[in-house]
Order: sequence, then C-alpha cells, then structure tokens
Amino acid sequence: MLDQLLDYSPNVGIDTLLLLPVLIALEAVLSADNAIALAAIAQGLSNQKLQRQALNLGLVVAFILRVILILTATWVIRYWQFELVGAMYLLWLVFQYFTSEEDEDSSGHHHHGPRFTSLWQAIPMIALTDLAFSLDSVTTAIAISQELWIILVGGLIGVITLRFMAGLFIRWLDEFVHLEDAGFITVALVGIRLLIRVIYPSFVPPEWLMITLIALLFAWGFSKRRQPIDALLPESSTAELDAEATPLEDSREPQEVSSDYS
Repeated sequence: MLDQLLDYSPNVGIDTLLLLPVLIALEAVLSADNAIALAAIAQGLSNQKLQRQALNLGLVVAFILRVILILTATWVIRYWQFELVGAMYLLWLVFQYFTSEEDEDSSGHHHHGPRFTSLWQAIPMIALTDLAFSLDSVTTAIAISQELWIILVGGLIGVITLRFMAGLFIRWLDEFVHLEDAGFITVALVGIRLLIRVIYPSFVPPEWLMITLIALLFAWGFSKRRQPIDALLPESSTAELDAEATPLEDSREPQEVSSDYS
C-alpha cells in the first residue's frame, strides 16, 4: 500500500517527505498486532519494572535489526527462506499462545505463554518478533530506497510508537477479555500472509483487506471488559472484607467514678 501511495507522486523528493506522516500513521495502525505480541511477551516477566525494561531494551535491538533489514532489503528479498522463517516463527508464537493455559498471578494479571526468570530471556524474543513482522514491509523499503533516510526516520518513529502502544496494551490486556485473542489472530494473519507470499505470491491478500480484518478483530477485542474482582465476590464476602477493614470500636461503657468519699 505504501509503495502505491508513492506512485501517485511525480516528485519523489518533496512529496515523499510530505508522505512521512502518512507512512508513520499507517505503520502505527499495522503495528497494533505487533504491539500486542510484544506486550504479551513482556508480561512473562514478574513485575512491571522488568516489563518496561524488556520493552525498552528489546525495541532498541529491534530498531538495529530493522536498519540492517532495510539496508539489505534488495538482498533479502532474493531468498524466500527469510520470509519462510519469519512466517513459521509468527505461526509458532500463535500456536504456543493458543495451546498454553492461561494463568493469573497474585496481582490479578492474566497471561498466556512462557514465563521468564530473567530480563535477558525476554529481550531477544521481543527483538526477533519485531523483526519477523518487519519482513512483511521489505518491499516498501525497496519502493522508496531513493529516500533511504526517510525510511530510517520512519522506522525510528515507528519503533517509538510501538513502544508506547505495547505499554498501553500491557494494561489493556488485563482489562478486555478478548483483546489478547484478537491480537494473536492478527499475528496468525500476518504469518499466513508471509507464507502465502513464499508459496504462491499472486494469492497474497491486499493491504486494504488486511487492514479491514485487523480493524474488525480489534473491534471484537475491545468489546468486553473483565469484571472487577470485587464484583465477582458475593455480597456476604464483601461485607466481611469491609468489616475486617473497619477497626473495632471499644463497646465497653466507661465506668462512673464515684466522687462520694465517706
């Protein structure tokens, strides 16, 4: 889609610069499924501080890998094995997600997939997941290779946007029942699209169809909120909790002190 936008422009220099906000906006829309996958991976760490550090460091590595991918794009597309590996990796993430049991930690966070005991276990997985998604946009990098610095700037802004989106999704995954399922279904769509591009390129779904499907899936994902924990407790339980939280008053009546001395 992005390379088609550039075809409307006779002046690649100035007009490409004017298209930069459009490129960033489209990348943000198409990166929503990527953000959910990264948020779900980061949730495998035990606390929010480690999750933020994993996203920060993982996306720094991811940006470096994106730059390498953009600079070597004309070479990468010659080998269909890269797209095949990326497709199989994304489909493996989806398989791992839907075959694992959901668990809930002491703070009420719901999580599918593996748990990490170390920050350095999550960082490579975050970087490789972003790289697998980036393979889907290699042809876009080639289409505007005459303005390579714009692609690099757009990629940097895209990674920053992805970091904030993933931070939001970490919170939203615990608020909306179907959001994580919707996100990983879109991850499966991206993986299938890469796989089709390898096997039968003429059958690759167009970008507008992918955007429509992603929008419908996310509408479903945000359609139902989780009930608060206190709403799930019976009234008697909440009353007992309130009673325990209220300090007991001393019911003893003060004794009268007699001032009558004989």
